[in-house]
Amino acid sequence: MIKEKIKGLLDKLPKQPFDMSEAERLHPISYKESMNTVLLQELIRFNKLLKVVKNSLIDCAKAIDGFVVMSSDLELVFDGVFDNRVPAIWHKVSYPSLKPMGSWINNFVDRLNFMKKWIKEGAPPSFWISGFFFTQSFLTGTL
Repeated sequence: MIKEKIKGLLDKLPKQPFDMSEAERLHPISYKESMNTVLLQELIRFNKLLKVVKNSLIDCAKAIDGFVVMSSDLELVFDGVFDNRVPAIWHKVSYPSLKPMGSWINNFVDRLNFMKKWIKEGAPPSFWISGFFFTQSFLTGTL
């Protein structure tokens, strides 16, 4: 049952992290475009979180099958999937959120899609301020 939930969560997540070199090429850091700096900083944080989430889910599934040792962190991921709670190892590298795991994953995917659209289409006319990892950098960038 847990492996099926893990597979469902992994299916929702993007297969690849953001391509930082492509984002830097499309949105170069310059004094006159401070929002490009904000975008690139956000992408770094989202890539780190995506890596932690995906690796921990993959490792948890392997631990269920007996291919890796079920560490205390993986046990927390297992319990989180079972109880619909975001594991502490995700919270360590995540944005603040009190959502249960299902809603958290959906919100995370929405945030990733917002960033992906920003990369492809340029800065949006209005911003989802609570969708940022570090809202203070966005506010500083707008100043």
